[in-house]
Amino acid sequence: MSTTTRRTFLKSSLALGTAFTVCGTRATAQVLGANNRLRIAVAGLNSRGGSHINGWLEQDNVEIAYLIDPDERVLAGKLDYVKRKTEGKSTCKGVADVRKALEDKNLDAISIATPNHWHSLMTIWAAQAGKHVYVEKPMSHDIAEGRVAVEAQKKYGVVIQHGTQSRSSARNAGLHDLIRAGKFGKMKISYGYCCKPRSGIGFECPTAPPAHLDWNLWRGPAIIDQYHANYVHYDWHWFWETGNGDMNNQGTHQLDMAYWALDKGLTHPIRAMALGGRFLWNDQGETPNTMFGMAEYPNGQYVFFNVRNVNYDGYQRQVENEYYFEDGGKIIRGKYYPAGSDQGEDIDVPAGHVTPGGNWGSFIAACRAGDPSMANGNAVDAHRGCVLGHLMNNSYRLGRAVPFNEAAGRFGDNTDAYEHFMKLHEIMRDGVGLPEDGTEYIVGPWLTFDPETERCTGAFATEANELLKDANRPGFQVPDPKRV
Repeated sequence: MSTTTRRTFLKSSLALGTAFTVCGTRATAQVLGANNRLRIAVAGLNSRGGSHINGWLEQDNVEIAYLIDPDERVLAGKLDYVKRKTEGKSTCKGVADVRKALEDKNLDAISIATPNHWHSLMTIWAAQAGKHVYVEKPMSHDIAEGRVAVEAQKKYGVVIQHGTQSRSSARNAGLHDLIRAGKFGKMKISYGYCCKPRSGIGFECPTAPPAHLDWNLWRGPAIIDQYHANYVHYDWHWFWETGNGDMNNQGTHQLDMAYWALDKGLTHPIRAMALGGRFLWNDQGETPNTMFGMAEYPNGQYVFFNVRNVNYDGYQRQVENEYYFEDGGKIIRGKYYPAGSDQGEDIDVPAGHVTPGGNWGSFIAACRAGDPSMANGNAVDAHRGCVLGHLMNNSYRLGRAVPFNEAAGRFGDNTDAYEHFMKLHEIMRDGVGLPEDGTEYIVGPWLTFDPETERCTGAFATEANELLKDANRPGFQVPDPKRV
């Protein structure tokens, strides 16, 4: 289905509204049983879902009441795992459809570790049912559905905690307090890296879905015409209909940290752009494996972001954040480098405020208190970090091919942007060995963005606004934010 057709389909889909609404009342899930036992469901059991199961099993007086997955083999295996871990005491039920679990009035919370295209819709459905939500990053697959998730949290008063574990670190909280307070001067650039080696996924031909997979439920809201084996169970990350590439996969953690360091009161950038490519792999994937993105905020602060997945001899893994200040000072790998100095200094970081217990324990504490403000990584902050990545991705998706050379990074008089782009370019040219002759970057346009309306304006607004919301399949529509 073409992009235009999908957007046309979206209009009729939204007119129908969501096909599933449980009429919960505000914060109905906050009143637990007399013994304060919390019953939770885990949706999506592969990869990160296994960590969720172990995380909840380690919490006192927490019962995993449901495991949810459309793959019956995966579901059976995890049910057996929980039974063994609880020495046969588990009464956990296995279901394929999340709606079955949400109908249980005794369920307190849901933990979501599905593919990205399900994150917001499950969050919204759970909030409507009065259930607290722990949702993996990114909270949203697109900008518009993230706003609906925020509105659902506001309306129903449930706890929503984003799976960005860095938010549970008192040191991270303390460091960002220092940066925002001006301890190192005015911050100029908050820089995030998602540079971890990956490889191509090859090609898988369309086939009938396996008998043990409920393909209708796996697709859910995503409009996908045909099944192929690269979707299930991990490489969905590298297709736009289901994933967001590494920018809003692993990168969501670093995007969130980058946003966290900006001046208080900022919501969204006023413009963003990105360039990059999917180099060397010649595979079925769609998302870039190499990317340089940047976004400007109303106060003049920037977020830069670097995705670099192509492996090579001497590859430098970087999954981290850096902070650059107007006077030339910088913080790199936890040390402060004064302007003009190559000697890093240790930083005395006082503990910042977080709800204790790590990412799992803090969520349980917030649920027991029925207090959304206790979430380490709430729905609003989750939305703002995700929007940052979505805008950069959308710029890339609207980009055009240009020759692979230094001139691809045209940033006007922004010498900082050119300097950091060139570091990436030199790695791809000299380290990876991409030839300038015959290789091309995809260079996205600057997208201007209105933080209040959460819509693009100016040049490319029509095309960019089409990317704000994915079309949804009937029965799995994300509702209008005013009707959530």
